[in-house]
Amino acid sequence: MPSEDSDRIVVLQGTLDLIVLRMLQTMGRQHAYAIATRLQQVSEDLLQFNQGTLYPALVRMEQDGRIKGTWGKTESNRDAKFYSITKAGEKALTQETIRWRRMAGLVEKLLTEGA
Repeated sequence: MPSEDSDRIVVLQGTLDLIVLRMLQTMGRQHAYAIATRLQQVSEDLLQFNQGTLYPALVRMEQDGRIKGTWGKTESNRDAKFYSITKAGEKALTQETIRWRRMAGLVEKLLTEGA
């Protein structure tokens, strides 16, 4: 568990979509609060998403056709929009995963071998 706010990790631009798409692919249909909670949990509190970060990303991904939102009831009987990954989202996830792994490999190589 992080001891200070400075221990938290800032999500790099473009990675939030990748992370959310992967989570929806793995866990299936989820509402925004569940997505944020699960990502925080998996990251051992190093990632924290507020409404100003996550909701605009979900709206954008829905508009892009990568996810689909439908209204339903949460476990506590509250109305919430539940999101699931679409076929276009699956394709984007595959492409973005390849791109991310290439970039991560390049950064690792540069850090190991020196730039």
